[in-house]
Amino acid sequence: MMKFPALRSRRLRENAVLRKLVSETHLGLQHLVMPYFVREGKELRTPIRALPGLYQFSISGLLKDVGELVRSGVHSILLFGVPSEKDSLARSAYSSKGIVQKAVRALKKEFPNLLVITDVCLCAYMDHGHCGIVHNGRVLNDPSLKLLAKIAVSHADAGADVVAPSDMMDGRVAAIRKALDANQFSDIPILSYAAKYTSSFYGPFREAAGSSPKFSDRKGYQMNYANRQEAMKEIAMDIEEGADMVMIKPALAYLDVIHEASERFSVPIAAYNVSGEYAMVSASEGLHLFPERDMVLEILTAIRRAGADFIISYHTRQLAEWKIM
Repeated sequence: MMKFPALRSRRLRENAVLRKLVSETHLGLQHLVMPYFVREGKELRTPIRALPGLYQFSISGLLKDVGELVRSGVHSILLFGVPSEKDSLARSAYSSKGIVQKAVRALKKEFPNLLVITDVCLCAYMDHGHCGIVHNGRVLNDPSLKLLAKIAVSHADAGADVVAPSDMMDGRVAAIRKALDANQFSDIPILSYAAKYTSSFYGPFREAAGSSPKFSDRKGYQMNYANRQEAMKEIAMDIEEGADMVMIKPALAYLDVIHEASERFSVPIAAYNVSGEYAMVSASEGLHLFPERDMVLEILTAIRRAGADFIISYHTRQLAEWKIM
């Protein structure tokens, strides 16, 4: 290799167009998915205290906001439901009249080309706030699979393009794949939350979705954040069970996991830039510590650089509004 002064790396950094031309990592709106929270009601746009600039929407408000998002160039969303009723069997999660099912039908009618991914889980619909059926204080794995499969089928029947199980029950991908295929939804892909860690970064989300557990915690089924190889095992298992795409969650503190997964597996890798990561950036901007736009771009580019094919991020709307892509 040539040495200085013949070799000058700065030659490719002097011009903004040239810097973009030789950039190794590209971040565009096509790589981003915007999460939404939908609830019952009319013309609701309820601010989420822990997530400045984000809201819980009724269906009419959701349609309006998604319309603005689509016009700005974003065409993928992830939908979470905030139900008005909860019980020990999460009945509203798989009802054809459930809030997510109604929202999906409305979205696909209004925006047929919008990619609608639905979160498949039980926590927000259970009266105890856990991601599975509870008996004598224990979260039961196998009985919960039947409910998760029912949710996925109900979402597909409403028109969802992708179902995304986030519960971390063992065997849920296989159960969902079997149920989808048996109900003539063999063409619906599964985006599995394959490596979902127990994380303090989920705090703001739990306020937004009303999904905090009423007792204990989720360490018995979400992953230990000290483990990387366990994540590779979880991802491999989910792919074998029929996952078409896999997700690592959270993103920023798990770039090593994202990178290793992208090197090992040939399926698309998603990363969830979660609520706590968003909230930290928002708080920093409020204190005038950092330029928010530059920080967001740096964080999301780092996630892409680590190997994520696409990113679920609450910053998606901001990036679209900034028109820098």
